[in-house]
Amino acid sequence: MTGTRPVAARIDTSRPHPARVYDWFLGGKDNYPVDEELGRQIMGVDGTARHVARTNRWFMQRVTRWLASRAGIRQYLDIGTGIPTEPNLHQIAQRIAPESRVVYTDNDPIVLKHAEALLRSTPEGVTAYLQADVRDPARILEQARETLDFDRPLALSLVALTHFLGAEDDPYGLVAQLVDALPSGSHLVLSQLTADFDPEAVGRGVAMYAAGGVTLAPRSRAEVARFFDGLEPVPPGLVQLTDWHPELAVDEDDDDRAVISLYGAVARKP
Repeated sequence: MTGTRPVAARIDTSRPHPARVYDWFLGGKDNYPVDEELGRQIMGVDGTARHVARTNRWFMQRVTRWLASRAGIRQYLDIGTGIPTEPNLHQIAQRIAPESRVVYTDNDPIVLKHAEALLRSTPEGVTAYLQADVRDPARILEQARETLDFDRPLALSLVALTHFLGAEDDPYGLVAQLVDALPSGSHLVLSQLTADFDPEAVGRGVAMYAAGGVTLAPRSRAEVARFFDGLEPVPPGLVQLTDWHPELAVDEDDDDRAVISLYGAVARKP
């Protein structure tokens, strides 16, 4: 079973969009010259940026395997989905539990164009897509309830999303509003850029994104930990992405040159 909520929107190709730059880093084709230009600029000062993007994707895949196989999660709300790159979250979850239900959310109209790839659910499960912005959590929750049962545990996935929210967006308030709507036994999944490990390179990246009109807000370990206030961390807690359950890796590559300037964690709502 599948579903979507089409929204007519114009694709802005005059400025880069994080989802499309990320797609370029991953070797995708669904980006525009302005996105490639920014990606190449970043690669020019940090040749490991493409590997770091792939590492973030692998983190999502390992987390989904853990949630489906060890935590028994059968429902997922993925905000900031990005352009489809196989394996997608629903493919991993439904290989383990075919009845899994997944709602994808993104604010880039180009993702809507490719929603069909996100909607290829197993017959037993459901995948749905809605075009919305994380800055409107009430709308996301209202529409997600059409597919997900908020009386049963679910996983809220905010992978590589919060660093595109500046202080003026009240990122902690947004995440808290989403988490507050989740029932007990749900899990928050979050990865976030940090300048803790390589402040020079991250600072250059922030400046490049700013020049393209995109906010990029790295946060310290303590600042990232705030997103999980009131939740129970799943071991090993808040760590660099490569340190989160590496035994669950499938087809991942190592790059000893790469500094992984992202923290990630999973935490359970009591």
